[in-house]
Formats: sequence, structure tokens, C-alpha cells
Amino acid sequence: MTGHLLKAELHCHIEGAAPPALTARQAEKYGLATEGFLRDGAYVWGDFTSFIKAYDFVASVFRTEEDYAALAEAYLTELAGVNTLYAELFVSPDHGEAVGLSAEAYIDGLAAGMEAARAKTGIESRMVIIGERHLGPENVLRRARWLEKFQHPLVTGFNMAGEERMNRVCDYAESFAIARGAGYGITIHAGELCGAFSVRDALDLVQPSRIGHGVRAIEDADLVRRLADEGVVLEVCPASNIALKVFPDYDSHSLPALVKAGVKVCINSDDPPFFHTSLARDYEIVAGMGFDDDAINAMTRTALQAAFVDEATRSRLLARFDAAASGE
Repeated sequence: MTGHLLKAELHCHIEGAAPPALTARQAEKYGLATEGFLRDGAYVWGDFTSFIKAYDFVASVFRTEEDYAALAEAYLTELAGVNTLYAELFVSPDHGEAVGLSAEAYIDGLAAGMEAARAKTGIESRMVIIGERHLGPENVLRRARWLEKFQHPLVTGFNMAGEERMNRVCDYAESFAIARGAGYGITIHAGELCGAFSVRDALDLVQPSRIGHGVRAIEDADLVRRLADEGVVLEVCPASNIALKVFPDYDSHSLPALVKAGVKVCINSDDPPFFHTSLARDYEIVAGMGFDDDAINAMTRTALQAAFVDEATRSRLLARFDAAASGE
């Protein structure tokens, strides 16, 4: 059991973390029909395309700064309740704009919830801005240019998510160059729905310090060695990978082989209620793959080392983690 272990999460989409009961209340608040997206207290989807549609519906029920503050506070409070020290939230201002909320107001609402959760529980958190791949290169470029001029102490990274099978990484390279030049941490979704080539493209064209998922790198032994040699961290989301049929079952998952090859990894939940999981459950899943407490603690320490935070914050988090891990 891993309940006693301190935890950290670097890969969770905030709208994807919305509990179905909260989504239902929000939908009722705005008079939105939930048929087709919610059934018996669970989200309804069948494949990645329908998952994106369901995700967009969930995002549409959060419409004000207060709505987003409540969502961020609820999720971070849940994480704190299972001994989580630190979390990064993947946030997409495109979802706010889709319901008439400015990018700035969207961020302010989330920040209010994050600060409330920290005041209540002590959990530290940051935001990583998402460019939505399936909205096209020009839209992601627009978001990067906005981010270049935008400053907020809790916004520290840039990422791209969405439909990985649309376009190529080269179509988005300029966006990442802009974000990197503005001082933001860089991560990118790759090696999930697409194979090892997408991870290689990400390394060549984006130069990320982390990759979201990346688990299909296992299909190319040279690429696995490169990941290990370069120290790029994979944000692994085991339950998500099974739910989206990246692997048929946990016995087939590439995590053990990646770790054996020396690749740095950390544990994450992605869109937990969509995949019937939680960060705590994903930690349990990893334990079930044969990793003991020391190995799992090493993954958590990797997450803290790879977090998009200032060095003073990182030092404080690592000191807290190391003290607990050593039993002090």
C-alpha cells in the first residue's frame, strides 16, 4: 500500500479532474443537458475522439472565475488528502475563451483556488499553459505569443496536448521556441497515441525537459537510450494508458522496461475521473507493477526535481520530501 508515501503530480488537466458530481451541479446551474456525457455518475466516452468531446463538455460547465476557483481548490484539496506535496495543473485558456471568459480571468480564477488550497492544506501548485494541438498550429502560436507577454507567479510552463495524430511536431516548433525564450518550462504530449517517432520529433524540435506520456518510446531501443542519456523525464499516467488502449493491460505497460533502462519517470493521473482513477490509485498501480517504496519514492523525487518552480521552492519541497522519506 502506498497511502503513507508523499506524492507529487506533474501531469493533470484541470477540467479533466472535475468530479462528475461537480460537473452535474455546474450543468444544472447553467441549464445544460448532460445526456451523452454523464451517466450513472460517470463520464461517457468510447475512444479518444469521443473522450475529447466529453472533456470539452465538462470544460463548458465552468464559466466564471469563481467556478474555476472552486474546481482548482476541490482537486488540490483532494490531492493534499492523500499526502501530495506538489501538483502542476495543465490549464487551457482556450476553454475559458470558449465560454466568454478571458484568458486572464481564467488564470485568476484558478489561481484563487490554488491559493485557497495552499492556505488550507499547505499543498504547493503551479500552472502549465496548454496549447490545443487539434485547434491547429496558428492557434497554438497565438497562445504562445500571449504567454510571452503574460506574467503570473503561478504560471510556469508551456505544453501541447489534444489529438496527437493531427499534424506534426514541426508545425508547432515556433510556439515552443517563443515559450522557452520567455523563460517557461517546456513539456509536450508525445508517444501516447502515436509511436516512438513522435517522441523523437519532440526531442529534436522542442527540446523539452519533460514529455507527457512518452511510453511508446519503448518501441525504439535507441530512443530509450537517448531519453536515459539526456535525462528527459517521462510523465507516466498508467491508468490513462490502459483506459485509452495505449497498452492492452498493465502487464504490457512499458514503465518497468523504461525504468530498467535508466529513463527518469514520475507518476500521474492525467484526467482521473474520466479514467476511473486518482493519483493515489496510480501510485497503487505502480506498486502493483513490482516497484517497492524506495523505487516509488525515487519517482516522486524525480517529479520534484523536474517541477517548473523556482529553486528556492524546489529546495523546500525536496527538504520536506527527503525528511519524510528518511523517517525524520
